[in-house]
Amino acid sequence: MQLNPEQRLAVEHTEGPLLILAGAGSGKTRVMVARIARILDDKLARPDEILAVTFTNKAARELIDRCRRSVGSDAQRCWVGTFHGIAARLLRRHADRLGYPPGFSILDPEDQLRVVRGLLKEQGIDPQRVDPAAVLGFIDAAKNEARGPGQCRSDGADPLAEEYAQLYARYQQQLKRSGAMDFGDLILNVLELFRSCPDLLAYYRSRFRYIHVDEYQDTNHAQYLLVAALAANHRNICVVGDDDQSIYTWRGASIRNILEFERDFPGARVVRLERNYRSTRNIIDAAAAVIDHNRERKHKRMWTDAAPGAPVLVYRAADERDEAAYVAERIRELRKSGSVAVFYRTNAQARVIEEALVRAGIGYVVVGAVRFYERKEVKDVLAYLRFVANPDDDVSLSRILNVPPRGIGSATVARLVEWARARGTSMWGAACDAAFRGS
Repeated sequence: MQLNPEQRLAVEHTEGPLLILAGAGSGKTRVMVARIARILDDKLARPDEILAVTFTNKAARELIDRCRRSVGSDAQRCWVGTFHGIAARLLRRHADRLGYPPGFSILDPEDQLRVVRGLLKEQGIDPQRVDPAAVLGFIDAAKNEARGPGQCRSDGADPLAEEYAQLYARYQQQLKRSGAMDFGDLILNVLELFRSCPDLLAYYRSRFRYIHVDEYQDTNHAQYLLVAALAANHRNICVVGDDDQSIYTWRGASIRNILEFERDFPGARVVRLERNYRSTRNIIDAAAAVIDHNRERKHKRMWTDAAPGAPVLVYRAADERDEAAYVAERIRELRKSGSVAVFYRTNAQARVIEEALVRAGIGYVVVGAVRFYERKEVKDVLAYLRFVANPDDDVSLSRILNVPPRGIGSATVARLVEWARARGTSMWGAACDAAFRGS
């Protein structure tokens, strides 16, 4: 595999902690594949002793595919996946130690919101006063910081925060009763598993001889704690990231993880991948002119052998409609040269741009408007499957109880929930009990 000097340095440093500062387009995936190949070729570890954590499922699939092309079928035996995917894999094996069934359900954000709304209704709390989405945001933020309900108490200093903490506790009780977890729980419950079962922690610390983490700048505190726990024995941890690309602080990512890596892992080696293979010189210089103003960052200077390319053009629009009209006009000029892509920061900006394209008679396709697994009918089918696998999953049962319509109204559902709570069972258990009694 062809590597530049800095990439080769990163690949050859297999023992001890390593921070790879990989700028955009610098070939970081190539480096991760080459590192894993070297470890296997030199017989430093078996495939199942290598853990590689990626930020997305797509990145995980790409890493496995490229490793397979490099080292053959052995790559399939490496542990490769997202934080949530790896955590779920561990919990499927050991969830019974925490009182969960192996077939526990994993709730998506819509399911979570349904649970919170149900709790507010159950407690007689007006959703106009206590926003369900804000409660869920509070819970997710706490989990990103590895804080359970008991660690969120405000001792009465902040009444709203205290109320949120109480709802957090009830939310967790509801999920546990239903044999369900949300995505934040996947990480927290692995941490709890390792805390309460030292034998399992010792086993996985010993097993994973080499750990790789991609997009390290986007990890949150709970994910950091998980990585640190697993790497404590062998200390062969390689993290790849770029503090200049940290864009997920809004959902708990901490840039401190990458800025303080050398403090957290004494003796760490730092390798900078500063050569860009993707962009033109003008684009790299424009990006550097912006990011260089960041005060808290690891110093790096991207460069390329590529041609300068077209200059970067900035248009100051008067408002969103002026901006959309300008975009449409530019597309009219450029489309003879090939396809044109339009990126916007939020989906809310799409409508005015679409209107301008329609007025200009320009055909377009919106990519990723509604994801397959977010379609109602798909979520309904998945809810049926989750319920079949775990009949105690009240969240899934609530979704499908009247799908397709069976004449089961909200009053009946409320009575069923009340019956279940009174008997300390699930909604399905209560329904079976009622049917048996003829109630």
